[in-house]
Amino acid sequence: MINYKKSMLILAFMVFGCRLYRMLNRIILACILLLPFQFSLAESTISIAGSSTVLPVMSDAAQTYKNDNPSTNITVSGGGSGTGINAVINGIVDIGMTSRQPTEAEWVKLSEKFELIDIARDAVAIAVSKAVIKSGVSSLSLEQIADIYRGKIKNWKDVGGFDEEILVIDKEPSRGTRHVFAEVVLGDAKARAPGASLISGSNNEERSIITRSNQAIGMLSHAWLNDDVRGITLKLDNGDTVSASPEHVLDGSYPIQRSLSLIVAKNRSEALQSFIAFLQSPALVPSIEKNGYLPLN
Repeated sequence: MINYKKSMLILAFMVFGCRLYRMLNRIILACILLLPFQFSLAESTISIAGSSTVLPVMSDAAQTYKNDNPSTNITVSGGGSGTGINAVINGIVDIGMTSRQPTEAEWVKLSEKFELIDIARDAVAIAVSKAVIKSGVSSLSLEQIADIYRGKIKNWKDVGGFDEEILVIDKEPSRGTRHVFAEVVLGDAKARAPGASLISGSNNEERSIITRSNQAIGMLSHAWLNDDVRGITLKLDNGDTVSASPEHVLDGSYPIQRSLSLIVAKNRSEALQSFIAFLQSPALVPSIEKNGYLPLN
């Protein structure tokens, strides 16, 4: 009888062991089958960095895209156009945002493996404090603006305004807005501005400085102007004046304008290609217009 009980107990353990073995095998198999899915989720991460001008558009676009594609994680950060271009070249981010054209040296590194995609148009406004407009300065020629940044004109009274020293705001060299401004106004994208009182970074930082001052001049994307930070009109050689309005950007009469662009690798993942297709579709237009820029079409 004792041997019978022992045999039954051993048999029960063997049956339980077999079932446990089969259960563990199923769990292991399920984990193996899930591995590709887990890796696909890890690959659905898209990183974006660069121009603070392009940043609001891309932040809105990323959120819109994620609403329909929740498995795709998208991070967007600023730093300036130069930062974005270098980051995408060095493989730090998937998309570089730029508000200027790449330099010749940058194109050498970009041309073979990367693609430049224009998404919108923008004007660089000559931004001044509201008090400057009220004092009588509503327009300046490109030559006058250049002389202000070169330190040849130092007081607003010399251009028809009040007797106040001009607070001249330059931008960091890596900023696309600075590149476009210097190219058109100073004749060289790398030109120095010895008349500058201080150097700012992002559009938000510069707008805050101009808002707090009553005698400042700076360079801002037209979309960043408001009631406290006004854009002055430009005096053209023929005597006409032109503002940084959408109409004058589209007809080409406003000279300080640029494309807003993205730089992305030609060889890209399925997740990245899907997002790029979204950015090149009409679905991006609401984000562009919401932030004050002009769609390409």
